Amino acid sequence: MISRRVSVLGSTGSVGTSTLDLMERAEQAGAGRFEVEALTAGSNVALLAEQARRWRPQVAVTADPARLDDLRRALEGTGIEAAAGDTAVVEAASRPADWTMAAIVGAAGLRSAWAAARNGGVLALANKESLVCCGPALGEAVRTAGGRLIPVDSEHSAIFQVFPADAPEQVAKLVLTASGGPFRQATTAQMAAVTPEQAVAHPNWSMGAKISVDSATMANKGLEMIEAAYLFDMPADRIDVVVHPESIIHSLVEYVDGSTLAQMGPPDMRTPIACALAWPDRLPWPAPRLDLAALGRLTFEAPDEARFPALRLAREALTAGGSAPTVFNAANEVAARAFLDRRLGFLNIAAVVAETMDRAARAGVCADLNDACEAALAVDAEARRIADNVLGAMADAA
Repeated sequence: MISRRVSVLGSTGSVGTSTLDLMERAEQAGAGRFEVEALTAGSNVALLAEQARRWRPQVAVTADPARLDDLRRALEGTGIEAAAGDTAVVEAASRPADWTMAAIVGAAGLRSAWAAARNGGVLALANKESLVCCGPALGEAVRTAGGRLIPVDSEHSAIFQVFPADAPEQVAKLVLTASGGPFRQATTAQMAAVTPEQAVAHPNWSMGAKISVDSATMANKGLEMIEAAYLFDMPADRIDVVVHPESIIHSLVEYVDGSTLAQMGPPDMRTPIACALAWPDRLPWPAPRLDLAALGRLTFEAPDEARFPALRLAREALTAGGSAPTVFNAANEVAARAFLDRRLGFLNIAAVVAETMDRAARAGVCADLNDACEAALAVDAEARRIADNVLGAMADAA
């Protein structure tokens, strides 16, 4: 039986709710027993309180200070501590837990992931920005504390499951698969008219709005390429991306002898979450099963970097090193939010990122700084300021 003392950072999002769902199923099946130390969320206090009443954590935290009174009322009589604000989220992440899910979206999740990394337990990382912004330092923090970092993104989980951690020299190449998103076959003219509603309608995965936009632009695959480089100590020229519309093969590892190993399964985020939750064991749950005969065939194609330039920009950031990946991530977050707010056209998302990276490089923002948490956040803030200026210039020129 799997036994864990768990904290879930971002418990009301899709990854957080899936994590709690798997824990519930495991307990009902007698396959697991879980104590919950902390639950944190954004502003969805109603769901956070419902989760807290079920799992009885020591503390429940909303990142929105204006919702603290609502949370306290919802938890009245339970004995569960209620807290609010960014500092409280970090404090919750610092509490003793032997397994922490870090699922707060965006650079906002960096401080809490960093705090959890120092606990000495397993850090199940779904917040890709934490790795992109300061991956080497985050990995070192986990190792120094005696813990283990397990990726939760389906692509990196796939690589993790078939990567020879004790013999990395046997690996020739990593291959990340991409669905291609909802506009894989769209022309540039068609993409110019894309709406936020169309961009968030992913054909295979159920994800949040921002992540869905990143999939539509392929910025997410660029971020994952940077993550893979840091997670598996692999240079940019040994990481490839292939478009695989069925999303059945989640990624591949090519060995020096020509063998290629792949992890396969239907597109369901609960599978990589279950892998991280139970590692090194396996968690039995009624996962969707793979029926290859019903699928008939699996298809692959090279990504089109002319229509999806975010992938090229991410590779340039990874190759440049230093703080360039942090700038790429920050600019992409600003541009994606502007698109969702209908202040920016879909095709201009990558244009904002490219111009921000160029201005940041010329201003020395991408210098090879100490990539610890606070240094990365300082670069992130400056890159966002530059991206906002780029947005303003575009609006003035329109």
